[in-house]
Amino acid sequence: MKNSSQITGLPIISISDGIQVGKVKSLVINPDKGSIDFLTIDNEDWQVSIKAIPFKKVIGIGEYAVTVDSENAIIDLNEIPITNQLVNKKIKISNTKVMTRKGELLGEVTEFFVDENTGHILGMELKIAGNNVALLSEFVLTYGKDIIIVKEDSGNHFLETADELDPEFRKQTPEIEEKENHFDNDLVSELLGDTNSSIELVDDSMDMAALKEKQIEILKGKKLLKDILDTKGTILFTEGTELTTEDIIKAQEEGPSVLVELSMNVQA
Repeated sequence: MKNSSQITGLPIISISDGIQVGKVKSLVINPDKGSIDFLTIDNEDWQVSIKAIPFKKVIGIGEYAVTVDSENAIIDLNEIPITNQLVNKKIKISNTKVMTRKGELLGEVTEFFVDENTGHILGMELKIAGNNVALLSEFVLTYGKDIIIVKEDSGNHFLETADELDPEFRKQTPEIEEKENHFDNDLVSELLGDTNSSIELVDDSMDMAALKEKQIEILKGKKLLKDILDTKGTILFTEGTELTTEDIIKAQEEGPSVLVELSMNVQA
């Protein structure tokens, strides 16, 4: 098991030629498969085209390098439209908000982990109210550009450490499955019950007007801990702003991603 930071920046070595063909620039995520499909290559000699290595062509990912059989493993993404579309989706996982299907905001991803042999995403590490927990990829419903959507009961299946995402670790520690189902319920309640991280954005039992009123009720009067940007990257509210009804309505009109960012950065 490798985390994304351990792969990004590694030299890429051609075994048959014994040369470095570049460095890993980024990991291209296939949101439908929940896997890393390509590694893009950073090479200063390539000024225009975007080149990459299909993950299935990777021989190994070690501590010091990624190895491929030869330079023939490298492809030009501009020549493969479907693959280029996948790159242009710009799906990322780290630093992305995590929300349940019913709109409960759980936290933010600090890192994600992959099987270095298959490229399959094993899971992610989340920060929730200052605590780090891990969640298996089987609970993910959607890898979105702005938000990752997970199953409603995901909060009941947090793991205490990212090590527990590793299949080999899980084989050696059979009791993990039981720990998943009994993960410190008091802690889960404390984390998910925090008003800063439980702004409901979607609820089938509430109409939209009632939902917006509830958001206003929770956020009104709270002070912002950082500047909040709109969808165009312009400052919408400055740090220290005490939110009014009009401010919250303005954030609602900007869309879910702005409202999520606002709700994650207010004083308790």
